[in-house]
Amino acid sequence: MNRLLSRYAEAVFWMARYVERAENLARILDVQETFSRDSRGGSNWLPVLQLNADHERFEENHGRATAEKVIQFYVLERENPSSILSCVSAARENARTLRPLISTEMWVQLNTFHNRLRTMSSVEASEPRLARLCALIKEGCQTHTGITEGTFYRDEAWYFYQLGRLVERADQATRLLDVKYHQLLPMPTQVGTPIDVSQWNALLRSASGFHAFRRVHSTGMSPATVAGFLLYNRNFPRSVVACIELIERTLTDLRHIYGLSVGNEAMEQLDILRAELAGQTIETTIERGLHEQLDWIQRKLIDFTNTLGIEFFGFENAASEQSQAPSLAQA
Repeated sequence: MNRLLSRYAEAVFWMARYVERAENLARILDVQETFSRDSRGGSNWLPVLQLNADHERFEENHGRATAEKVIQFYVLERENPSSILSCVSAARENARTLRPLISTEMWVQLNTFHNRLRTMSSVEASEPRLARLCALIKEGCQTHTGITEGTFYRDEAWYFYQLGRLVERADQATRLLDVKYHQLLPMPTQVGTPIDVSQWNALLRSASGFHAFRRVHSTGMSPATVAGFLLYNRNFPRSVVACIELIERTLTDLRHIYGLSVGNEAMEQLDILRAELAGQTIETTIERGLHEQLDWIQRKLIDFTNTLGIEFFGFENAASEQSQAPSLAQA
C-alpha cells in the first residue's frame, strides 16, 4: 500500500486551514460591518485587529484603525499574511503541491477563486460593498468545501484535510468569542433592547449559528446563552466542543485504519482538552474567567498543531522548517 508523504499530509492540512480561515475572516468582517451601523459600534474596527493579534503591526504601518484601512488590510493586502487574499493564495500554493492527489475540480475552483480575488480592485473591497464581497468570499470557500466533499478520494489525505479544517474552525470560534463577548456586553439600560438583540443575532450569524441557536433557545438571548452555545453545544458543528470531539475521532480513525504508530502525544493532548471541556458549563467558565478559558483552548490547539508537525509532518521540533519529507510509515 502506498503511504502518504509527510509533505503532502502537511500541505493538505494547511490547505484546509487556510480556506477555513478565509471564510471565517469574511464572516467576521461582515458582522463587524453590521455592528458599525449603530451608535455603539461606531467606527471601532480595532476588535477585528485584536482578534488576530494584528493591532500592533497594523498601527505601525497604517495608523488609526478606520473601516476602510482595516477592510483593505484584511481583504486584499498581499503583505498581510492574515488577509483573505493571502490565505487563499496560500491554500492555492498548497493545492499546487497536491496536484497528484486532489481532483481537477478542486484545483480549478480554487485557482479561479484565487484569480478573482487577485484581480479585485480596492473599490470592490470598500465598506459600502463589503456585504456583497463577504458573500462572494464565503460562497467561494463553501464551494471549495462542497467540491472537496464530493470529489476528494477518501485516503490518508482526506483525514488530514478534516483535521486542518476542524482545528481552524475551533480556533476561530474561540477568537470570535474572546473579542466579541466583552465588546458586546451591554449597558444595563440596553439589555433586551433591539440594539442588544440585533448584535447578538449578528454574532450568531457570523458563525452560521443563528437558526441552530433558536432551535435550542426559542425565546430570549443573553451573552451567557450565546457563549455557551458556541462553546459547548455538541449538536452545533461549529461549536468548540463539537470540533474537538470530531478532531479526536478523526485522528483515532486515521491511526487505526492505516496502522500508524505515531500520534500518541497528539492523542494525549486531545484527551486532556476534551476532558477539560466535558467538565465545564458556561456558568462555571464565566465564573472562572471566559477569557482565560478561551486562551487556554487556543494554546492547546497550537500545541496540538505543533505536535502534529513533529509526529506526522517530519519536523524535528515545533519551530523547525519541514525538511526532506518521509512517508508516514517512516515518521
